[in-house]
Amino acid sequence: MAAQLLIGIMSGTSLDGVDAALVAFKNDTCVLQNTQFLPYPDEIKSQLLALHKPENNELEAAWLLGCRLADLYAKTVKKLLIKAKVNASDIAAIGCHGQTIRHRPELGFTLQIGNNALLAELTNITVVGDFRSRDIAAGGQGAPLVPAFHQALFANKKLNRAIVNIGGIANITYLGKNGKVLGFDSGPGNMLIDSWTKLKTGKDYDADGAWAASGVVIDSLLSSMLAEPYFALPPPKSTGRDLFNDDWLKQHQLYPHLRPQDVARTLTELTAHSIADALKKCGDVGEVYCCGGGAHNQLLFDALRTNIHADSGAPTLSTTKDLGIDVDWVEAVAFAWLAKQTIENKPGNLPAVTGAKGLRILGAIYPN
Repeated sequence: MAAQLLIGIMSGTSLDGVDAALVAFKNDTCVLQNTQFLPYPDEIKSQLLALHKPENNELEAAWLLGCRLADLYAKTVKKLLIKAKVNASDIAAIGCHGQTIRHRPELGFTLQIGNNALLAELTNITVVGDFRSRDIAAGGQGAPLVPAFHQALFANKKLNRAIVNIGGIANITYLGKNGKVLGFDSGPGNMLIDSWTKLKTGKDYDADGAWAASGVVIDSLLSSMLAEPYFALPPPKSTGRDLFNDDWLKQHQLYPHLRPQDVARTLTELTAHSIADALKKCGDVGEVYCCGGGAHNQLLFDALRTNIHADSGAPTLSTTKDLGIDVDWVEAVAFAWLAKQTIENKPGNLPAVTGAKGLRILGAIYPN
């Protein structure tokens, strides 16, 4: 039997651009065959940031921007197909996460824009999107969704593992050797670091943590930030830019006399500390594998290692590259897998992770 080809598209809370992954599935195997990244133009990034807060005529603005995103997603797919020398007719489906502009599971909704109907029209490929809404309708958080994929691909029957995705938000998947799975958002990943870096340096991110490395941790500021009630909440839980944003930063009295690089260093420590603390609450973990853009930040990676090694019996720390998928493509591959689950009428959520009433087939299908 020939391998089934799907494409996963991910555009996350970091707002850096579009990740597209061509994935081959055969039996229980999953092989990443090719990838394509297309950065967001500054105009789109600014418009997306604006939509995270109520504004005049935001419904029209969101739909117009969703159409622009669909066009950008389609261009990314076409570049990927050309690179891989594959025809659109060879692709079973595209799994498109869309761009989150609201995530309010406590109010019963989540919103990812991208106009999946237009994406299907532009690519001539079946599109599966809106993965989160069904889980929320069933009483769940709608996030994180990737733990089901992590379990399918990365679980080990001999030891407990954790997968830590450090995107705009950081999320953790605990994979017990006995089959137990936990998954939740630990808190900010790159989001606050990137926002502060952009504000103070004009750069989109702190490459390799070099700027933050020139600063020192402000203990009083770190303690104030760690007092955020979200960190103490038990799972299931999820969060996003609705909570951790510029307004959240302003609450913590960033006085003018504080050196910007010291604040950046403190925000890096906040991410590392909150991830490590969340890992400890999962129980015994033998191995930790990181993925997402934050895995490239050496200062953050080292801070995480220091935090998880604060106790005896600390787990080994590596990246998902050692498990066969490069850190930049795990989530895009995951949404290809989720799309496959949908078109095969199989559930894609884990109720133990999201808090939903039960297993659900996720997503809406837009046939070619």
